[in-house]
Amino acid sequence: MKANIFLFGLIAAIAVASGGAMIAARKSWPKRLQELLLSLSAGFILALVFMELIPASFAAIGDQAALVLLLGFATVHFFEHTIVRHLHFGEEIHAEVMVSRTAGVSAIVGLAIHAFFDGLSISVGLQYDFYLGLLIFVAVLLHKFPEGLTVGSIMMTAGFRRRTVVLTAAGIGLATLLGASSVFVLEHVSGRLAGTAFAFSAGTIVYVGASDLIPEINKTESRIPPLLVFAGIVLFYVSERLVEMLLR
Repeated sequence: MKANIFLFGLIAAIAVASGGAMIAARKSWPKRLQELLLSLSAGFILALVFMELIPASFAAIGDQAALVLLLGFATVHFFEHTIVRHLHFGEEIHAEVMVSRTAGVSAIVGLAIHAFFDGLSISVGLQYDFYLGLLIFVAVLLHKFPEGLTVGSIMMTAGFRRRTVVLTAAGIGLATLLGASSVFVLEHVSGRLAGTAFAFSAGTIVYVGASDLIPEINKTESRIPPLLVFAGIVLFYVSERLVEMLLR
C-alpha cells in the first residue's frame, strides 16, 4: 500500500512538472495565451475546492471544517503579506507583464502549500478508504497538469526566466510528493484527520484562486479571459462526471 501511495504521489508530481515545462518550452508566449491559460486554470482549481474539498471536509468533521478552512486561507495570507514581502526580488515591475514578481512568488507559495496538502489528501484518503482515496487521486491528477500550467503561466507573466519556471514547477511537484510521503509516518488515518486535511487544503487554494489569480485576470481589457474562468469550472465538472462513470 505504501509503495502504491508513493507511486500515485509521484505521478501527480510529474503531471505538475510537465505542465510547467510545457509553458516554458517556448522562448516567448503571447500575453493573450498566457492570460487564457491562467484563466482556465483558475476556474478549474476553484471548482475543485467548492465541488469536492469543502463538501468532503464538512462531511468528515462537521462545523469545525469552517475554522480549518479559515486557517488554511489565513496561512497563505500570512505568507503573502508578511514572509514574502521580506524577500527581495527587485522593485522593477514591467508594464508588459500581467503579474508582478512579488505577486507571482506569493501565488507560488500558496500553490506549494496546496500541493503538499494535495499529496497528503491522496495519502490520507487511500489509507482511510481505498475507493475514496482513488477518487481523490484521480481528481487531484486531473487538476495537476492545469496546476502546472498555472505555475508556468504565473511565473512567465511575472517575468521569470524559463529555467526558473521549470524548476518552480518541479518544486511544486516535489511538494506534492512530500505530502504523499506522509504515508510513511501516518500509520492510522481517521475520518477526522482526513477531513482536516481536505479543509486546510481548500482554504489555501481559495486564497490563491480568489485573492491572487482572479483579480489579476479581471484587470485584462478583454472579456475573454474572465469568461474562460467559467470554462475552467465547466471543465472540472465534466471531468468529475467522467471519473464517476469510469470508476463506478
